[in-house]
Amino acid sequence: MWSTFVVQDEEARTANALAGAHQPSGGLKGLTGRGGRHNRRHRTFSSSVDAISESQEGKIKLTFFIAVTGIMLTVLGVGTEFWVELAPPKNFYNNETCLAAHYGLWKSCIKTFWVSDIDPTRESCGPLDLQTQGESNCTFFKFYTTGENTVLFQKTPEKNLTVASTMFAIFSLFLMATGAICIIMAVSKGVQFFLKPASVCFILSGVLIFLCLIVFHQSVLSYLASDQSIPLHHEMSWSVTCMACAGALVVIAGALFWVLVLPYSPWEKCLPKKNSDI
Repeated sequence: MWSTFVVQDEEARTANALAGAHQPSGGLKGLTGRGGRHNRRHRTFSSSVDAISESQEGKIKLTFFIAVTGIMLTVLGVGTEFWVELAPPKNFYNNETCLAAHYGLWKSCIKTFWVSDIDPTRESCGPLDLQTQGESNCTFFKFYTTGENTVLFQKTPEKNLTVASTMFAIFSLFLMATGAICIIMAVSKGVQFFLKPASVCFILSGVLIFLCLIVFHQSVLSYLASDQSIPLHHEMSWSVTCMACAGALVVIAGALFWVLVLPYSPWEKCLPKKNSDI
């Protein structure tokens, strides 16, 4: 009888031990399950915070259209040679024809006009858009290849300043392309991570464009001061206007991209809503 009781007591302890051995694993499993669900919720929350909403996507596309317009204007301005127009008095050579010139970052052009075709009230030769039967001759600047200076109206454009303005324009185009790639990746991936670098690229490219215009204007002034034997009337042309508009557009686009990344609305921050209960 006593032996039977001992055997039953040992069987009970064995069963309790086995149950206890299984309990930690079950608790760990439950704890792991709760932790996994918490991690999944944390990852979902993080991705939802960094994700681009539908309203943001529309604003990003609209802002990107502004930036693309600036990029196109920059390409147009850099590729054309109508940065500055130069014209001596129309009767300076005492001839039936007169000369006018224009140049940009890469090349210069000289156009011949008939004095009889020019407006009698105009003192200088031109304008360049005048429909005339005169000849036009364009040549690329040789200081990019052979280092030889170009002479226009016995004056020499400042080589170093022209090259510096050209480099500023090229670097600005490179930053614009980088910013455009960042925006395309942000929209395709649906994340805000690429908006900040795109904003910085566009703002810096706009600053470089304005530096390019400032340096080019200084090169024009240096060109005019190099020789005083031929008086010249000069004015900045439409290529400079394209570059100035492009610089303003890409800076505005970069600032708008930065605003879209902010975790709060700047309008609500600056102009808080009034409490209707007061």
